[in-house]
Amino acid sequence: MEEGSSSKAVVPLAIVTVVSVVCMCATAIVVATQDNGSASVPLTTSSGSALSGLNVILNVGDTDFATRAPPAGDNLCAGKKIDLPNIECINDAIDGKPQAGANVTKGYKGDMEVDVEPIDKPYWQSGLCPVNVHWHLGAEHYSLGEYDEAGKGPKSAEDDHDDHDHRKLAGEARLGYQCRHYDENDARFAMPYEWKHCVGMKVGETYEVHWPHSAAGSCGTVNQYQTPFYDGVFCNLDMDTLVTLGAQDIANNVGVQAQVFTIVNDETYYYPDLMRGMVV
Repeated sequence: MEEGSSSKAVVPLAIVTVVSVVCMCATAIVVATQDNGSASVPLTTSSGSALSGLNVILNVGDTDFATRAPPAGDNLCAGKKIDLPNIECINDAIDGKPQAGANVTKGYKGDMEVDVEPIDKPYWQSGLCPVNVHWHLGAEHYSLGEYDEAGKGPKSAEDDHDDHDHRKLAGEARLGYQCRHYDENDARFAMPYEWKHCVGMKVGETYEVHWPHSAAGSCGTVNQYQTPFYDGVFCNLDMDTLVTLGAQDIANNVGVQAQVFTIVNDETYYYPDLMRGMVV
């Protein structure tokens, strides 16, 4: 985390997650377009040397392609996901190695001593660009007093009426922590909204939005945003190069922005562009 980073900060080997606390969001979300220019920056290792001579382009320009059908031509990032096995976060294989901190309560400090430093400045200043935008039902992270066990939403309210555990499965998605803003008697949390792009979202629920970033993405090109996001993360990185990198090298070149929202049907909270990164 950027705030309060220390030798005891819990950071991942592969992905550093920056979580910002925002628990209000308007339902009307559109993509704004603007030409911000671009600059070519090399991927770097912890020693500052260029990584395989690869360059990335920063400051994405016109991104309204994100709301249109894919353009004609080949997707240069398709299938670039590196075949890495999924392993349980807590087991003997990775015991003692840093992972993304789950508790982001202000002032909370992990007790694991690590020697990997997280990125402590805006990702774009470090040569990373967003390669995907996706969300999770409820917050994956925990912040006491903000999104925690006492949080509420339409799904948990239904479960309470049915005397069920409010953390039960919601369809195929496991309901995460929720903000404390929900009021079933307030129309802002109950009035339906006809989604154009964020299909499946529900007014009143809490969502954690993720923006995976990578210095090896196809930054500044039409192939920058990818599904699955791994194709974007590894677009310009192969296994032969990956195995030469240390934990700090990876932490310097890959990260995830995360922000927590409660969805309200209220234009007061309108925000025009959530494609490029979290609200700051």
